[in-house]
Amino acid sequence: MSVISKAQATWTGSLASGNGTVSLNSSQLGNFPLTWKARSENAPSADATTPEELLGAAHASCYSMALANLLAQEGFAVESISTGADVTFDPEKGITKIHLYTVGRVEGLATANFETIAQRAKKDCPVSRALKGVDIDVTASLA
Repeated sequence: MSVISKAQATWTGSLASGNGTVSLNSSQLGNFPLTWKARSENAPSADATTPEELLGAAHASCYSMALANLLAQEGFAVESISTGADVTFDPEKGITKIHLYTVGRVEGLATANFETIAQRAKKDCPVSRALKGVDIDVTASLA
C-alpha cells in the first residue's frame, strides 16, 4: 500500500527579497519560514529553514530507518542509530553533494561489518534512490 505525505510551500515576492513558508501538512507539526538569504549564505539561520535542510532531515531519517532494518535482518539488536546529513548547495549548480554520517549502537557487531551494512543501507534508502543524481557518501562508526 502506498502512503502519500503532504507538504506545501508558499513564496511571496522576488527570490532575493521575498520570503516563504513551508508547511508539513500530513503531520501538522508546523510551519517553517523560508528565505533566499538563509539558503544562499554560508551562515546558519535561526529564523528560517531551507529546502536543503529539510532534504537533509528527510534523508537522515530515512537512512537511519533503512540501516536499522538491514541490521535487524542480519540478526543484530539495534540500540540506536544517529545520522546527520550535510547537504551542499551551490546557488549556480544546485545540490551537489550529500554527506551522511551515522553512529550506531549495536551489540556484538564488528566495525567493518557495520560499515559494510551502512553502505548497503544507502542503496536501500528510498530517499537515496530518489536522489540518485546527487553524489552521496556515508561515514559510519560504532559508538
